[in-house]
Amino acid sequence: MHFHDNQRKVDYVLAYHYRKRGAHLGHGSPGHSLAVISNGETGKERHGGGPGDVELGPLDALEEERREQRDEFEHNLMAAGLELEKDLESKSQGSVFVRIHAPWQVLAREAEFLKIKVPTKKMYEIKAGGSIAKKFSAILQTLSSPLQPRVPEHSNNRMKNLSYPFSREKMYLYNIQEKDTFFDNATRSRIVHEILKRTACSRANNTMGINSLIANNIYEAAYPLHDGEYDSPGDDMNDRKLLYQEWARYGVFYKFQPIDLIRKYFGEKIGLYFAWLGLYTSFLIPSSVIGVIVFLYGCATIEEDIPSKEMCDHQNAFTMCPLCDKSCDYWNLSSACGTARASHLFDNPATVFFSIFMALWATMFLENWKRLQMRLGYFWDLTGIEEEEERSQEHSRPEYETKVREKLLKESGKSAVQKLEANSPEDDEDDEDKLTWKDRFPGYLMNFASILFMIALTFSIVFGVIVYRITTAAALSLNKATRSNVRVTVTATAVIINLVVILILDEIYGAVAKWLTKIEVPKTEQTFEERLILKAFLLKFVNAYSPIFYVAFFKGRFVGRPGSYVYVFDGYRMEECAPGGCLMELCIQLSIIMLGKQLIQNNIFEIGVPKLKKLFRKLKDETEPGESDPDHSKRPEQWDLDHSLEPYTGLTPEYMEMIIQFGFVTLFVASFPLAPVFALLNNVIEVRLDAKKFVTELRRPDAVRTKDIGIWFDILSGIGKFSVIINAFVIAVTSDFIPRLVYQYSYSHNGTLHGFVNHTLSFFNVSQLKEGTQPENSQFDQEVQFCRFKDYREPPWAPNPYEFSKQYWSVLSARLAFVIIFQNLVMFLSVLVDWMIPDIPTDISDQIKKEKSLLVDFFLKEEHEKVKLADEPTQRSQGGGDRSRRSRAASSAPSGRSQPGSIASSGSQHTNV
Repeated sequence: MHFHDNQRKVDYVLAYHYRKRGAHLGHGSPGHSLAVISNGETGKERHGGGPGDVELGPLDALEEERREQRDEFEHNLMAAGLELEKDLESKSQGSVFVRIHAPWQVLAREAEFLKIKVPTKKMYEIKAGGSIAKKFSAILQTLSSPLQPRVPEHSNNRMKNLSYPFSREKMYLYNIQEKDTFFDNATRSRIVHEILKRTACSRANNTMGINSLIANNIYEAAYPLHDGEYDSPGDDMNDRKLLYQEWARYGVFYKFQPIDLIRKYFGEKIGLYFAWLGLYTSFLIPSSVIGVIVFLYGCATIEEDIPSKEMCDHQNAFTMCPLCDKSCDYWNLSSACGTARASHLFDNPATVFFSIFMALWATMFLENWKRLQMRLGYFWDLTGIEEEEERSQEHSRPEYETKVREKLLKESGKSAVQKLEANSPEDDEDDEDKLTWKDRFPGYLMNFASILFMIALTFSIVFGVIVYRITTAAALSLNKATRSNVRVTVTATAVIINLVVILILDEIYGAVAKWLTKIEVPKTEQTFEERLILKAFLLKFVNAYSPIFYVAFFKGRFVGRPGSYVYVFDGYRMEECAPGGCLMELCIQLSIIMLGKQLIQNNIFEIGVPKLKKLFRKLKDETEPGESDPDHSKRPEQWDLDHSLEPYTGLTPEYMEMIIQFGFVTLFVASFPLAPVFALLNNVIEVRLDAKKFVTELRRPDAVRTKDIGIWFDILSGIGKFSVIINAFVIAVTSDFIPRLVYQYSYSHNGTLHGFVNHTLSFFNVSQLKEGTQPENSQFDQEVQFCRFKDYREPPWAPNPYEFSKQYWSVLSARLAFVIIFQNLVMFLSVLVDWMIPDIPTDISDQIKKEKSLLVDFFLKEEHEKVKLADEPTQRSQGGGDRSRRSRAASSAPSGRSQPGSIASSGSQHTNV
């Protein structure tokens, strides 16, 4: 954790791989294992024992150029005040770690420049609401004490330091006991990272910052150090070890997360992600309970469901039309009894209530997140960081700089490049985007075409699976042995194919979205991240939900009718829904895709793939040619251990996985009330899985300050609103809820559902079947004159046979009316909930006002104390000078005539002082 003097702390590490030929140690450096580039005295010149003392063999031009660029960059870092230490390049090839230490002067300067808020001497008590709120809070704290993690941040959360942006002129405001520990490790590394991002390198085409150098392979990696090992033996405790013991183990799944410690160690951006994930998981508990109750209600009322009892009644047999041409026979509706009973578990009146509940649940979740975000922003001093955030995002991306350089080179040749090199990036502070829409137009065109192609590819695969279902069903129907299980076999295999395709395309679309965003050449990292998120979300949303949308809204809608079926590829009939409706199949499709994605992506992609990468990197290091390291037997340094970890690549995959899951929980919840239960079980594991990954498997991320979760909140809000429309159509179109209501209140003789099944089945005269489509070798018990099919059509004896009946139009109008009423009702209730729950908690609003008042009082008090202390020596010296002057004047003046002169002299002397 320190330089080899065991005094200066390592705040950041740069790693690079070198290669040389014919290397041997220089005569001036026997036995040296280090090269201290800067010892903190001058910070601008190399000292003895550096790489300059090693006689390098002849390097190829590229390696020599990279070495010169590294030398210049490190020299510029020392010019900025940083202190560096690095190893000698004593082998023919290997990795070198440049350790960086920021002394107090640099930390103070950069903290003032970045307006980093630090705690002052003043502490105040955070008061709860009234006496009832205090008692309730105390009871809750007592009950939840076994669930609280044992970390220092949770011991005293009733006191808070006043925070104020750091200023070197107001050092007396801060409680600086030790300069080495005043800024924590995350803040120190953040300050160094800001310097690394803005330090230029003229030899590398005047590129700006460490990200550009890593992109050009001049450096291999740049990362802050972890706070020691997480599994070290002994009682010595560090934040990483504490996080592992109290957060990143599956054995502590029942405990709350130590959010303050996560924020302290990883920064605000990652802290907000885990706070959001924790709130989302806790909100899944009530929705899971209600979902289980709805499911149990369906189980309890299954024997009372009249339509399913009618379908299962063998005496009241309905002869159904054949499901396929030639090979399929007539069949009794009672043979689909099991499907009808199973459909009632998810297609009952309670699911309508559950859909309304989940729409309001989504609104309440988002509102509570806004409140929690404000609360965390208050405790973490995130208020008023907009300017700082904008400044930190101003650094251009390496690809953007390269594109601008190519443009200038193309426009005016060499003179433009000379002009670019003459103007250092630090002097170019204009925010104007140097790439016009004409420069970006090819990228935008490629984006538009590629996204359309990807969406068309997804739809084509869905259509391919439909064709598979139709052809497989037709093939299985030819065989008597497999004819009875056609529907189950086709549904199960098709869903598994869909799942595999979704998982494969998910990975492909993630890579494609990244490539398309690079083509756009966004200027800053923030713009790049937002555009990447939108593209990846669009593609993965279409990929995950296309098969589900097909089953919910399109399957069975374009079948036609007996005698006039719709065919695919001239011989295969479009597939129909099961006799109990498509809702049961939608439930199966949704559950398998949701569970499959969660299990496979969590267990294989998130656990297995990082372990395989680590193993591959370890094998590569072991098989890499080179001399044996004499220090290999020693205990590895922290920068070696961290270098072997996976690099941190951002939070986008973590958020994306949860956002897609949020869609499964809200969009089609009317067909699968148990979705929140499976999401909850997954998330309990997911929190600890992500925690373990961050603590044990990833390099320490740079601490990033941010006040919210950014564009993800807008996506969540959009899904919440979209879910209202989708659930309205699922209830109205996919389920039998509306046809049952219409029958019960318009056509039933006694106001019950007796006769509903007969009402939904139309008649067809079998003599009107097309030639060649009649069942061959029918084994049906009785001669069939009329068969039944599910639709609202006029009977064969009507004046307009097989046209849509009056009941069809009544049901259709009722469905549309339900969609409009349901959507407006739920939207109104959502707006009402939004209005009733304030975005900023009242106590936090009061505390923010109180903090401002306390800060002003504290500031004035400290200023007064400072002035008072500064005036005391002046008054003492002034008093002593006056007494001596008075005695001299009294001895020389005969009477009161010279008294005015002495007073004037005193006044003038005081003025001079």
